[in-house]
Amino acid sequence: MNDLTDLAAGLTLPFLGTALGAAMVFFLKGAMRPRLQKGLLGFASGVMIAAAVWSLLLPAIALQEAAGGVGWVPAVTGFLAGVGFLLLLDSLIPHLHLDAVRPEGRPSGLNRSLMLILAVTLHNIPEGMAVGVVLAGMRAGGGAITAAGALALALGIAIQNFPEGAIISMPLVGSGLSRGRAFCYGVLSGAVEPVGAILTILLTGLVTPVLPLILSFAAGAMIYVVVEELIPEAQAGEHSNVGTVGAALGFALMMLLDVALG
Repeated sequence: MNDLTDLAAGLTLPFLGTALGAAMVFFLKGAMRPRLQKGLLGFASGVMIAAAVWSLLLPAIALQEAAGGVGWVPAVTGFLAGVGFLLLLDSLIPHLHLDAVRPEGRPSGLNRSLMLILAVTLHNIPEGMAVGVVLAGMRAGGGAITAAGALALALGIAIQNFPEGAIISMPLVGSGLSRGRAFCYGVLSGAVEPVGAILTILLTGLVTPVLPLILSFAAGAMIYVVVEELIPEAQAGEHSNVGTVGAALGFALMMLLDVALG
């Protein structure tokens, strides 16, 4: 594939995964079973952890060392900055996690459905950044990030976005929304990913020398989401072992995609 095709695939695949997952509201009846939900949440966390390591942190270190620098400096700095950035957004944007009683972020008069959507949107920001910076690294050349590696990340995120789309849309139906509106809201929650990816590509194009820093920044943001949201929800209550198995499967799949395709 040429660069334009690779770019289009990388931007489209994650969003398509969310849309297909949200479409499950038309095929599944009733609420999603807790065991299945925990397994899917664990799977998503495993994919994101593996992606943060193989697709983001390791290429960041390799790029910095190839430029003659100390590889761990931008990796650590960017990683912590990414965690801090998501921590700031998490404290400012009103949102509600699955099964949570109280909303997080600044107080607001938003209804439960909208705050559920904002929670997933907040979650999707680092995924969009990750796809964008990897695509930017692919376009910049140098060999640290290949087209196959960028495609592996986009495909891995698309796979874990499928259950996420279902997980956000099904509770919206349960809260009283029609299936059509729940589907639309689920799709819209994933729209931040291609937008974030495009903005990250443009930013990285302007400041290519800081590519290792932005790669690490996206990794930190992803790990924040995993530790703050996905793992606690996958481990809460009964069937926590299902979430653990899901995390292991997600990690193994993303590692396999990155090693085999990257």
